[in-house]
Amino acid sequence: MAKKSKLAKRAAELEAAVAGLFTGKPAKKKKRKAKKAKVVKAAKKVVKKAKKTAKKATKKKAKRKTKKR
Repeated sequence: MAKKSKLAKRAAELEAAVAGLFTGKPAKKKKRKAKKAKVVKAAKKVVKKAKKTAKKATKKKAKRKTKKR
């Protein structure tokens, strides 16, 4: 799914607002996501990557040990 540009998002919001004027239904305002969430997501990604590399390293080590025998 492609990320919408800020302009496209704003255009959609305005469209909904105009449609709301004619239909009598107020346009729903989207809640803004906290910026903290982005930071947490990025941190989780780094942790996940680190875990993966650690797992790979232990697997390699185990493989080497079994080969020596």
